[in-house]
Amino acid sequence: MEEQGFFDLKRGERGAIISIIAYIILSVLKLAVGYIGNSEALKADGLNNVTDIVASVAVLIGLKLSQRPADDDHPYGHWKAETVASMVASFIMMAVGLKVAYDAIFSIFYAQDESPDVISAWTGLFCAFVMYFVYRYNKKLAKEINSQSVMAAAKDNLSDAWVSVGTFVGIIGAQFGLPWLDPLAAVIVGFLICRTAWDIFKEASLYLTDGFDEKQIDIYKDTIHHCIGVKGVKEIKARNYGNNIVVDVVILVNSTLDVKKAHDIATKVEEELIRTHKVYDVHVHVEPK
Repeated sequence: MEEQGFFDLKRGERGAIISIIAYIILSVLKLAVGYIGNSEALKADGLNNVTDIVASVAVLIGLKLSQRPADDDHPYGHWKAETVASMVASFIMMAVGLKVAYDAIFSIFYAQDESPDVISAWTGLFCAFVMYFVYRYNKKLAKEINSQSVMAAAKDNLSDAWVSVGTFVGIIGAQFGLPWLDPLAAVIVGFLICRTAWDIFKEASLYLTDGFDEKQIDIYKDTIHHCIGVKGVKEIKARNYGNNIVVDVVILVNSTLDVKKAHDIATKVEEELIRTHKVYDVHVHVEPK
């Protein structure tokens, strides 16, 4: 099970590397065309991709650190390094998003009469299609390896595709005598960067403080109740270690059972949670009823 986990992390690295390569190429393209074509929206979109490079590098570093084995200081391993890296990236993204929004708002009041070149619009639309295909790849990979960080990266890819579509719309609108539409699109891009940063921060904070979805807990509990020999669930807790889920549960069994039979029921509960819900590890404590 542990070897499979490390293999999945290696595959997850591939998705992060593909995102980094795509973001580097697209950010350079957008910033260059944005400056040449005089488009605030496309430049903001390019800066958005720069923050995405940082976020993808953070995911890659986290995935690599997560593969380190347990040691004296980290007896449970280094799985949470991935989450810490995501939180650091969220701070950087928020700072860039606020800067983009501030500069764009300032430029609205000093908007030039000259509209951005239409090549900026087509560049934005082209980049949207590229990011959509990167999103499809990472989404498929995330489902195959059950990786929350790669799935988050995929959602960010899709968000970037929509941002580029918005950039295209804003620049096209500016061609019809409304030059303020271009910087307005840049403002929206800035706030979208901030929203993505907040979502990443919120999710990372939940995992680092051992928060867990209550509905998923109820699903685990229902599975345990259907295991033969289980008379009830006294207590159940779950937490995340990177993309791995660990469950702690106290089950009630018939007080007349001997130690071996009680142990067999506990083993059945462990196996069922791992098989049905892809839980990484389960700790079962048995109490008599």
